[in-house]
Amino acid sequence: MEEPPPSTEPLQRQFDLAERTAKFGEAVIRFAKKIPDSVVTSPLIKQLVRSGTSIGANYIEADDAGSWKAFRYRLGICLRESRETQHWLRMLAVASPDCAEKARELWREAKELCRIFASILRRTKS
Repeated sequence: MEEPPPSTEPLQRQFDLAERTAKFGEAVIRFAKKIPDSVVTSPLIKQLVRSGTSIGANYIEADDAGSWKAFRYRLGICLRESRETQHWLRMLAVASPDCAEKARELWREAKELCRIFASILRRTKS
């Protein structure tokens, strides 16, 4: 059987926030595993993993919400967790300077997620 001819329409970029937040959580986990464990970094790593991975979980809950109120509530949590993740990344960049560049990269993605969630919340304001 022959394959259909390629489309001449421009490729549309599909925006999947659930996938993006999941990939961010995975990147946070991989980053956390590489940070040298010490009395200073251990609690920071735990906090980072909690906040960084909960963004995606709360976004899934928001996406499945049964009402606008529930949707906005969960999205608000996503925004707060994204901001908290930025904080822990900043602290880890200081606590483990060898990991600072990767922490900055993740910080920028957390900042972008904050902007996305804030924009959605502004547009769905009741």
